[in-house]
Amino acid sequence: MRPETLTVGLVQQACSIERNGNLAASINGIRSLVGQSARLVLLQALHTSLYVGQAENPEVFDLAESIPGPTTDALGTVARELGVVLVASLVERRAPGLYHNTAVVLESDGSIAGTYRKMHLPDSPGYYEKYYFAPGDLGFTPIDTSVGRLGVLVGWDQWFPEAARLMTLAGADLLLYPTAIGWNPDDEEGERQRQWEAWFIVQRAHAVANGIPVVVCNRVGFEAAPSGQTSGVQFWGSSFIVGPQGEWLATSPPDRPATLAVELDFRRCEQVRRCWPYLRDRRIDAYEGLLERYLDF
Repeated sequence: MRPETLTVGLVQQACSIERNGNLAASINGIRSLVGQSARLVLLQALHTSLYVGQAENPEVFDLAESIPGPTTDALGTVARELGVVLVASLVERRAPGLYHNTAVVLESDGSIAGTYRKMHLPDSPGYYEKYYFAPGDLGFTPIDTSVGRLGVLVGWDQWFPEAARLMTLAGADLLLYPTAIGWNPDDEEGERQRQWEAWFIVQRAHAVANGIPVVVCNRVGFEAAPSGQTSGVQFWGSSFIVGPQGEWLATSPPDRPATLAVELDFRRCEQVRRCWPYLRDRRIDAYEGLLERYLDF
């Protein structure tokens, strides 16, 4: 049963080619947050490696692992030791030649509570995920845990209001986004600012439109492009937690590793939805067009 209040934490980190060092940094962050009373901790997207999408490189598939596997085993041990629910992120090897960008939820007893496979996959310079991953096939289904029903989405999913809405309609108590996003160093300052602000706005809007807290964990630091064909990515950190009206609860810096811990009061979601009854007033009889790619009139 979901508690009325819950301290949620996130670990924003810079990654290197050293898997064990990256995983150790994640675990150190988890331990620090549990010391701040966190019972649920979100890790950033693909937190055990450099970001894989900057180039199309077949060697990246060697990073993939099964579920359960080495990362879930290690984090499951930590979850059980500390009594904390964890949301981790990895390259899932589902079968030979079949891979997903997958988030895994580990229960506080160390067991796997559920998985979510990323549904929306980007395919643009620096973010070539469609080369590596098959689209998710588990739907927008929240994962039940001892701290509530978690609406876990990944990366590019964060731009799509449909994903947030469907998780909410399925009873998610909060939305969690492990992500990896940053600037192209070649972009001029104005363009960087517009992208950064849009990223905040769209996710705060998910909180507002659904009357639900949103927790976002982004990676930080510069990662050079393996191919040398681009100028790499400056991941902008800025992980954040907002309440059910999109109100700021905590934000991490854009330029260094950090942890955040915030106590959420789920009673506010009920209060907010009574005042702003978007779910009540939806015209579900008039939304057929949302199932079309585009409406040609």
